[in-house]
Amino acid sequence: MKKYIFLFALLFTSQFIRSQNENIPETKTQKGFGKIDFLSIKMPDITIPNELNMGFTGIHYNLMINDWSYAGLGIYGAVTGERGGFFTLGVNAGIKKYFTENFYLDTGFHFGGGGGAAAPDGGGAFILPHINVGYNFKYFSINSGWSYVNFFDFGEIKGHQLNVGLEVPLDYSYADYQVSENEYDFEDLQKSNWNVNSKKTSLMLHFNNLMIKGDDTNVNVQRFNRATIRLAGFEIASYFSKNWFAFVKFDGAFDGIKAGYMDVFLGGGYHFAFNKNRTNILAKFGVGAGGGGGVDSQGGFLNYPDISIEQQVFDAFFISLNKGFVMSPNSHFYTSSFGLGLKYYVERNGIISDGNSFSKGTFKGIEVLTKHDLYFNAKRDTNPTENLHQISVQINLDLNKNLYVAGQTSFANFGNAGAYAEGIVGFGFNTNPFFNNKTTFFTQVLGGAAGGGDISTGQGLIVKPSAGFSYQLNKTLSIRTAGGYVEAKGGNLSSPFINLGITYHLSFLKMN
Repeated sequence: MKKYIFLFALLFTSQFIRSQNENIPETKTQKGFGKIDFLSIKMPDITIPNELNMGFTGIHYNLMINDWSYAGLGIYGAVTGERGGFFTLGVNAGIKKYFTENFYLDTGFHFGGGGGAAAPDGGGAFILPHINVGYNFKYFSINSGWSYVNFFDFGEIKGHQLNVGLEVPLDYSYADYQVSENEYDFEDLQKSNWNVNSKKTSLMLHFNNLMIKGDDTNVNVQRFNRATIRLAGFEIASYFSKNWFAFVKFDGAFDGIKAGYMDVFLGGGYHFAFNKNRTNILAKFGVGAGGGGGVDSQGGFLNYPDISIEQQVFDAFFISLNKGFVMSPNSHFYTSSFGLGLKYYVERNGIISDGNSFSKGTFKGIEVLTKHDLYFNAKRDTNPTENLHQISVQINLDLNKNLYVAGQTSFANFGNAGAYAEGIVGFGFNTNPFFNNKTTFFTQVLGGAAGGGDISTGQGLIVKPSAGFSYQLNKTLSIRTAGGYVEAKGGNLSSPFINLGITYHLSFLKMN
């Protein structure tokens, strides 16, 4: 009898353990790659006689849909020439097919919107197809070939040119969005596919200030009298070792000068922690593009050295103070940078971490929304009032089942305002799903920096409340539509708007 009781207990225990493992969400892998490319665009001889070519560089992230096709997002900025402050945002799609073990053919298409720096960009809408040949070196690949650019909505920028690109594989693990906010004990996760090294990531919302420096002969000093440009933006950093990390940073002006200035930086840094990991010192260096709002940054290429100190305030949240410089290599545009930020650190997608001990893991939802905005009767400073269209990307990070924090950037693509752009952040609220668990209503309030394209935003501060609903198409995609109102504080922009887009959503494992 004791033998049968022991056998029954053994079977019950093994079944219990098996069911616990089955309850752990499946680890899925999405293949993708980051890309930096460059092309030299011949500019029309319209506003600047014998104008130099505009050096146009892009940062992209693409997901592999299958073994031979991809889709993603990309942002471009001017780095050489005479149009510093010219930026665009768009979507990518393409086919990558290997014809030998390492050589491949890449044919693709980019559609977007943007402009700036008084360039003849029309409404901002443009296309950028390419046909490239590439070689894969295992850890990275390079490619080059033909491309064609056309700002077709009454713009004058168009032409054929060569392009060159560098690609790096950037795969990631994830779970279905439906398991977000589910918690699991560390012991259960040890028996799952999540029992791997975690990856450290940080997200920061910040305010930055650029105090214009230089002698009295400097054109920016003469134009702005050493004004301080006040910026709002966000930064994402990913650690590839305990101390070293890479980051990307986006900022837009909301005060200090006429709206329109923005900058984008890509770089790396070193993280030194002490005081039982409650205090950090970070040294960073980035390169990127910037300009607009009347700032003369020449071709647009900027350097960004910076040092910051961070102090933990609670859990994984830190207050960050930074001091550095934002400047062109020849100091034609030269500013002293100082700012304040709120940073959130997360150990994700693994339970093994050097120097950290965990008790449980929670799956957190994240959404990437690509959409088209329509502003009705968007007021201009000098031009006649007309509708404004934008291409927009928004990222939502769930704080719980119903509350999320959001960041959004948008660029004009139709409506005679090619230089207009937005960079805004805020919070939103989702209802629980209904109608077969596929429909969700939401409301959100975003605010931040906007300007350019003669849109009347004053010094750049806007507020943008909205409400709408999303409908789930499958486990990773939903369609989403909304309506709302945008208003500039200090400008005449005060317009209702509607939008329609598609949302890509997933969840990642956050260790506690």
